[in-house]
Amino acid sequence: MSSSKLPRIEIIDALRGFALAGILICHMVEQYLGAGSPESHGEAVRVGLSDQIIEGLIGVFLRGKFIALFSFLFGISFFIQMDNGSKKGKTFGGRFLWRLLLLFIIGYIHSLFYRGDILTIYAMLGIFLIPFFKLNNKWVLGFAALLFLGLGRYIVFYFTQGEHLFLDVDPIDMESTHISDYYNTIKNGSLSDVFATNSWQGHLDKMNFQYGIFGRGYFTFAFFLVGLYVGRSGFFKRFQEERTFTKKILIGSTILFVLSLGITAGVFISMGNEVNMNSWLAMIGLSGYDLVNLSMTLMYLALFVMLYRKVRSEKWLSKFAPYGRMALTNYVMQSILGTMLLYGWGFGFLGEISNTYTLLIAIALIAIQVWGSKIWMQHFTYGPLEWLWRSLTFFKVFPMKRKTK
Repeated sequence: MSSSKLPRIEIIDALRGFALAGILICHMVEQYLGAGSPESHGEAVRVGLSDQIIEGLIGVFLRGKFIALFSFLFGISFFIQMDNGSKKGKTFGGRFLWRLLLLFIIGYIHSLFYRGDILTIYAMLGIFLIPFFKLNNKWVLGFAALLFLGLGRYIVFYFTQGEHLFLDVDPIDMESTHISDYYNTIKNGSLSDVFATNSWQGHLDKMNFQYGIFGRGYFTFAFFLVGLYVGRSGFFKRFQEERTFTKKILIGSTILFVLSLGITAGVFISMGNEVNMNSWLAMIGLSGYDLVNLSMTLMYLALFVMLYRKVRSEKWLSKFAPYGRMALTNYVMQSILGTMLLYGWGFGFLGEISNTYTLLIAIALIAIQVWGSKIWMQHFTYGPLEWLWRSLTFFKVFPMKRKTK
């Protein structure tokens, strides 16, 4: 992602591909809604026991964890780019800002198809990474810890008392007119109708979720900072030797998981059947849930590294590396294909197929993209969007086709 000719670290690309696969499964089973849905939709996609089991397993083991891994890797990429610039005696901050603007444009176009786009959020939050590049590690990790503990959420709640920042809607009221109107648009509307609702209102919805009391944006930025720290440490350059540290991460994250799960369950059980988000107790519960996601993400990271050290496992996990090298292209493409399959402007299967089938479709698409990425990277140096992003970043047309020996 930088102009350096230093070799890439394969395990980082493989981990990025692994994270992308998990994101695709979540999005496809959620049927690329990117928002709440009427209760009738949930009843239609959970018709059998297998559908309900899939819903539960994804909610527990995938949702929120793989996008967190993706965010962590964004922080590492930031460090690599800034560090490479420093080693050449150049300040990369200005270039990185330009790179973020390009990412925002790509993300905005992507968001027209799918309002759950994360690229625009990365582009906005990435700006705040730049001042952290020269800060001491204790400040980087300290601020990340405060965000994980819910600092951003608590500040927002103190000033808003649970009122929404951008749209006056209740995101947990699945029968609200706001949610039903959006659902009807993507189920029955044309492509231009979808673009129209996603072009502005979709971003306001997303800003509520990211920067309101649900605090996804603060959680994402905390993972950016952890990625920056890990990039500085050089962990992935010597992951084979970091066995003791990896075990400590796994043990520590397991302990955190047990404690945070207890906090989350205790808070929401104490609130009874009528759960609302206008109390400090609910804010503590949401922060507990964030810590559950944090702990599970760290567990996945540690387990991935441990497996990657083993020759047999490495052969399989390394297959994700080309997929991860083309993560931007694959991420955008899977959204376009997914919305085409499900939305009314395409084949219109939204709410018509159950979780079991959307999971199978996701697995098939992952296999196709992993295979396609391998073939593509055998002939080309970059994915299509990666090449465009890189060339526009440096105002230089980089050669795309690999040189034949």
